[in-house]
Amino acid sequence: MSLSGLEIHPERIALSNESHARPFPVLQAPSSAASIAIERDLADPESDGYHLISLLDRYGAAHPAPYASHHSADLGKVRLKWERHSEFVTYTLFSDEVSDVPFSADLFKFLPANWRDKSPGRLLSSVLVRIEAAKTPTEVIERVHEIGPEWFFEDAMAAAFVLEKEAAIVGDFRLDEQGHIRFAVFQVGDTGGHRMGRIVQRLIEIETYKTMSMLTLPIARDVFARLSDLDHDLGDVVSGMIEETDNSQQELNHLLDISSKVESFSAETAFRFTAAEAYSALVYSRVSVLREARLSGYQLFSEFMMRRFEPAMRTCRSASARLADISGRAARASRLLGTRVSVQVNDQNRKILETMNRRAALQLRLQETVEGLSVVAISYYAVNLLMKLLFPFGQQIGLNENWVGAIVVVPVVFTVWMMVRNFRKMAEKRAV
Repeated sequence: MSLSGLEIHPERIALSNESHARPFPVLQAPSSAASIAIERDLADPESDGYHLISLLDRYGAAHPAPYASHHSADLGKVRLKWERHSEFVTYTLFSDEVSDVPFSADLFKFLPANWRDKSPGRLLSSVLVRIEAAKTPTEVIERVHEIGPEWFFEDAMAAAFVLEKEAAIVGDFRLDEQGHIRFAVFQVGDTGGHRMGRIVQRLIEIETYKTMSMLTLPIARDVFARLSDLDHDLGDVVSGMIEETDNSQQELNHLLDISSKVESFSAETAFRFTAAEAYSALVYSRVSVLREARLSGYQLFSEFMMRRFEPAMRTCRSASARLADISGRAARASRLLGTRVSVQVNDQNRKILETMNRRAALQLRLQETVEGLSVVAISYYAVNLLMKLLFPFGQQIGLNENWVGAIVVVPVVFTVWMMVRNFRKMAEKRAV
């Protein structure tokens, strides 16, 4: 029964198809594979797609769909598988033959030199895989003993049966004289081509993701070197905070400078540290799905990763943790010192306000004194004027000049006092 009538989410079909994207190759011994990973030019995201098309045009092969993240093509004698990831693209070539000279890198001739010269990015990794057939696990062990010292560095060589001994893998994760990483895969009995293809694909992915993870190691070492000075400066500032000093503002400025450097450094490295965690998780996942079993006493791939790869990842995690720790310490110290500076500023403001209050009170007392003197002075002149004005009338009723002055003193003083008081109230209202 169809579900007609319901609106379909625009991404439903694409998301469903994504589960079946990037199909594994189908390989049977004898065969070989060669893969390179090239850094993407993030300033021109479509440049790697154009670069792929220029290669396909040389062989008359079909172009990928617009904005495709993967594509497979038949180049005649070899098959090409192209994948685009967030930071890199991979070109993997598969052949149903093996070269007479093991790991001769003949497959890379299908990626012409004049095409490689125009690559938009730098080479990150290159892997060679040789697939041979063996009838039994015992034959695999004998073959590994035979070719091990010739094809690989014995001190770093790892070998294991995988997938319930349906195949075996051998590698040393060291660059050969041509700059490639080598893997040998032995097909035991009649193991299916799909399973062999998955094994080869996993090996290529292990090396590619390992390389992408290891890109963070130089950054981690640089973090330790650069944080040493910042950590020392931060320790000096924090130690100085124990004592009460008058240069708290200067210390706060120094601390803010340290914090800004740490945050800037953290912003520069955050993506790389996060990417290292993601890529390393993919490495461990790819190793885990191989389900390794011991092969004649050789170290397993998982053991190699634990001994050689995991310490590098621990260094990266430690650098990231130290950067976060210093950032947190600087932030806490900034808050503490900021609080001290704020308290000092508030104390200074309180003292300033107290001084202003004392000055205001003094000014008020001076003003009141001046007002009193003003009342006396104005009243004095007003009484004299009224005495001269009213004296003729006082003579008519038998009052001398002194009695006239005595009679008008109180009303004049009261009137002048009221006038001055009203003027002051009006001035205060205007000031508000």
